[in-house]
Amino acid sequence: MKKDLLTLQDITRDDLEKIFELSTKLKKERGNLNFTPLAGKSVGLIFAKSSTRTRVSFEVGVGELGGRPLYLDQSKMQVGRGETVADTAHVLSRYLHGIVIRTFAHSDVCELAKEASIPVINALTDEFHPCQLLADMLTIKEYSGKVDKSIRIAFYGDGRSNMANSLILAAKLSGMELVIAAPEEESPNRELIGDAANIVWEKDPLKAAEGVDYFYTDVWVSMGFEEERARRMEIFRPYQVTSKLFEKAKADAKFLHCLPAHRGEEVAADVMDSSRSIVFDEAENRLHVQKAVMTMLMGNR
Repeated sequence: MKKDLLTLQDITRDDLEKIFELSTKLKKERGNLNFTPLAGKSVGLIFAKSSTRTRVSFEVGVGELGGRPLYLDQSKMQVGRGETVADTAHVLSRYLHGIVIRTFAHSDVCELAKEASIPVINALTDEFHPCQLLADMLTIKEYSGKVDKSIRIAFYGDGRSNMANSLILAAKLSGMELVIAAPEEESPNRELIGDAANIVWEKDPLKAAEGVDYFYTDVWVSMGFEEERARRMEIFRPYQVTSKLFEKAKADAKFLHCLPAHRGEEVAADVMDSSRSIVFDEAENRLHVQKAVMTMLMGNR
C-alpha cells in the first residue's frame, strides 16, 4: 500500500483484500484493548466541510486504536487565512503521525500529501471519497460474499459527483459491473472510465436497473453546489431511486446510500426505510475500514 490514501488508485487488489480481512477482524473484535497500533501517536483531522459519519468514525477509530485524535477546523487554521498548503504540511509533519482531511479541492489534498512526510488520508473532496467506497465494498462483501465481476451495481444521479467518480475507480479495482444512470448534462467522466468495459453510462433509469444487485445514490445537491439547487432538482428528478426500479432488478437487490439521505428527492421514503436498505450497516463499516486503513498506513509495525 502506498504512503497515502487519496483515491482508490492508491491501492491494489491485494491491498483491498487485506483491508477486507483486517476490517472484518476489527469489527468482530471491537473493544479489544490489547490492539493499539496507534499507541503514542497523534492523528490530525482537518475538516473544511460539515460532517457526521466521517468525523465521528475517524475520531472514534483513532481512539480505539490507542491514538489521540486532534480535530482541526480548517477555517480556524492559518491555511484558512493565507498560509500555503506546503508550509502547513511541513509543520504538521513535525507534530503528528498522520493526517485525515475532508475539504473541497482535491488538488489541495494532493499537495498536502506530496509535501507531508506522514501519511495523508482523503476523507472526502469534491472529486473523490475513497473511504466511503471501501465501506461500501466491505458491505457488499458481507451480503454477497464477494466483490467481483459477478456483482452489478447501479448509481443514480450526478454522474460527475465524487461518489460516481469513486464508484468508477472501485469498479476498475474490483471488476464489479457498474452502470451510471444520469442525464446527459451530468454524464460520467469518460476519461476516468477509460477503456473499462465493465462501466457504462445509461440515460434510461429503467434500463439501468436491469439485473442490478445493488442500487446506489447520493444527494443531488452536494456541499458547494447549493446555487445549482433548482437546476439539479429538475434534471435529476427522473433518477430518483424508487420501488419501481427494483421490479427490474434481481429479487434480492439491496439499496446503498453514503448518507445523509433526503427522502423524496434522490430516494423514495419507502425504499430508504425498507428491508432492502442496508445503509446503516454501510455507515457502520466506515469505522471498521478506516481503522484498518489507519493501522496499515500509520500503525506501529
